[in-house]
Amino acid sequence: MDPKISRGRPLIALFLVMVVSLVWMACSSTVKETRTEPAVPNGQSTSDQPITPEQKEVRYKAKYYQFDDVLVPDELSFDPKNSFVYETPRFKTGILYFSKWRLDVDSVVDFFTSHMERDNWKMVNSYRGKESVLNFSKPDKTCSIKISENWVGTTYVEIRVGPLGIGEKKM
Repeated sequence: MDPKISRGRPLIALFLVMVVSLVWMACSSTVKETRTEPAVPNGQSTSDQPITPEQKEVRYKAKYYQFDDVLVPDELSFDPKNSFVYETPRFKTGILYFSKWRLDVDSVVDFFTSHMERDNWKMVNSYRGKESVLNFSKPDKTCSIKISENWVGTTYVEIRVGPLGIGEKKM
C-alpha cells in the first residue's frame, strides 16, 4: 500500500468525527416553544382541571427548583454550589444559578417571559442587550432573571426571588 495514502486515513477519520460531533452539538440544544394556550392561574388548566407540578414538568420539559412558581427549562444545569435559599415562615428568598453551553439566549428569554406569566407573575420591565434582565412581581414578592452569554458560548441564568416590602418602615 502507498505510504502517502495510509498516512492520510487517520486524518480523514479524525476530520469526519469532528464534523459529525459539531453537527450533533449544534442540533442538540434549544428551548424554543410555541405558545398554544392562554395563560391561566397557577395550578389550573384551560379546562379548570388542576395540574400538578409533575404534569407541568412533563408538558413544558422544564421543572421547578426551590421556588414553586418559577419554571426553569430542563436544558439548564443547576449550580447548587453557588445557589442559596433562605426560608422563614413568612417568606422565601434566594438566588439560583444555572448554565448551559450553546443555548440560544433569545429562546431562554422567550421561555421565561411566557412561563412566568402562566405562573401569575406580572412583567415589570425588561432589558435586552449583552445581558438580558427580566423583572417580574407578585403582590408579595419579586423575581429578577438575568440571562447572559460568555465568549465561548456558555449561557448563564441567574434567578433572584425575594419578598416585596416585608417589614418596611414608612417614612
